[in-house]
Amino acid sequence: MSAASSPCQSCGACCASLRVDFHPAELAGGAFAWGDGVPLAMTVPLTPALVRMRGTDATGEASRCVALDGEIGVAVSCRIYHGRPSPCREFDIEHPACNRARRHCGLPPLAE
Repeated sequence: MSAASSPCQSCGACCASLRVDFHPAELAGGAFAWGDGVPLAMTVPLTPALVRMRGTDATGEASRCVALDGEIGVAVSCRIYHGRPSPCREFDIEHPACNRARRHCGLPPLAE
């Protein structure tokens, strides 16, 4: 599936439903960062070996990754897409949590 036809570009439910925790080495300038890495200001430190994307630990309607732009279920994009952390890179529409996240946001499931 090409990025242009990805349902993710009109969804964003995972970014508004799931916690995103990762190793600090993926931060900007880190040894395992992709692209520019994740800006430190977009994270919350949890432990010396774990950081979390800001907004992903909130509850209810406040739960939303700080890097997400747009309207859930209409059109969304990630401000740090090329430097996004590994949990975001590993998640796709075939992940079992995808339809759970969609349901959480009031969206219909994708065809299974």
